[in-house]
Amino acid sequence: MTPILRSEIETYLHQLNSTQSPKDVVGQLMEERAARDDFPIVGPVVGSMLELLTRTACATRVLELGSGFGYSALFFSRAVGPKGSVTLTDSDPELLDEARQFHEQEQNGCLFEYLTGDALELAANLAGPFDIIFNDIDKEFYPEVPERALSLLRPGGLLITDNALWNGDVLNPKDAAARGVATYNSMVYGHSCFRTSIIPVRDGVAISQKIR
Repeated sequence: MTPILRSEIETYLHQLNSTQSPKDVVGQLMEERAARDDFPIVGPVVGSMLELLTRTACATRVLELGSGFGYSALFFSRAVGPKGSVTLTDSDPELLDEARQFHEQEQNGCLFEYLTGDALELAANLAGPFDIIFNDIDKEFYPEVPERALSLLRPGGLLITDNALWNGDVLNPKDAAARGVATYNSMVYGHSCFRTSIIPVRDGVAISQKIR
C-alpha cells in the first residue's frame, strides 16, 4: 500500500503522533507484528484518529466488520473504556485468538467480543444499535456495507471505512477490489441517510454519519 500523502508528510504525522502516545507498548508490539509479516493495519496515525472520533461521538458500542488481529479494535477500546464494548469479526479464528492475546495485555476494561465468520453474515444476526461501525472487509464487498450498517447504527452514529482511496485506484478502477471501493464511495456520498467525507490520510478513511 502506497501512502496517498507525500512521504515527508506521512513521516511528519507519525512524528507528531509519537509525541502524543510515546509509551504505547501494546500498539508497538502489534505494529512490529504487522511489519514482520507484511500484514495491513491502519497504523498509529489513523488509529489515533479512530480513538478521537470514538471519544467525540461519546460511543460505547463499536462493531468492526473485518478485524484482523485486532489493531484498530485496540484504539476503539481505549475510547469506549470499561463502560463500552467492541465486537470484532473475522473469518480466521487464529487472527481473533491473536487479537485476544494482544487485548489482554492492554487491560483497559473494555468488553471485547470475538466472532468468527463472514462479517456481513455475522452482522445480519446482531442486534443494534451500535454507535460506530468500522468497515474493513474485502473490498469487492464494500457495496454491501451501507444498507447493513444503516440498519445497525443509531441516529448520529458513524460508519468509518478504511482504504477509501485504495492506493488511488478508485480514479480508474480496473479490478473487482477497486470497483468495489469506488462504488461504495459513490453510494455513501449519494445516500440520503448518510453525510460523508473522506480524509486523505494513509490510504483514505471515509467517515459517514447516519443522519436519518
